Amino acid sequence: MDTRFKLTRLVRTPSSEIYLIWEEDRRVGQLDLHFAQDTIHATIIFESDLNVQDEEELLAQIDDDIVSSYMPRFEREDFVAHVFRGEEISRYTDCSGAIDDLDEEDEGRDEG
Repeated sequence: MDTRFKLTRLVRTPSSEIYLIWEEDRRVGQLDLHFAQDTIHATIIFESDLNVQDEEELLAQIDDDIVSSYMPRFEREDFVAHVFRGEEISRYTDCSGAIDDLDEEDEGRDEG
C-alpha cells in the first residue's frame, strides 16, 4: 500500500517512541507515542495545517504501521491521540550548552 506520509523514528525506548512526520520533503509534524500496558497514548504536533480527512488518514497510517505492530486492535484497550498545532522555535541540548536557534534570519543579529 502506498502511503502519503513518511514516519521517521528518532527515539525508541521500551515504553515510548518519537517520530518525525514528513509529506514528501516537507516536515509536517512530530509524533510521540507512549505504551502504557493495554492503552497507547499519542501526542501529535502538526507544524502545518492539515484538514480533518488528512488527519484521519495519518492516524490510520500510524495505527496500521506502528501502533498495531506493538499491540493489535483486538488486544489493546484503547489508542488515544491528542492532536495539536504548533511550530518549533528553538532546540535546547546539553551537548552544545546553548540554544540552537532554528530561525536562520537571526544568525547575523547582534545579541546585546
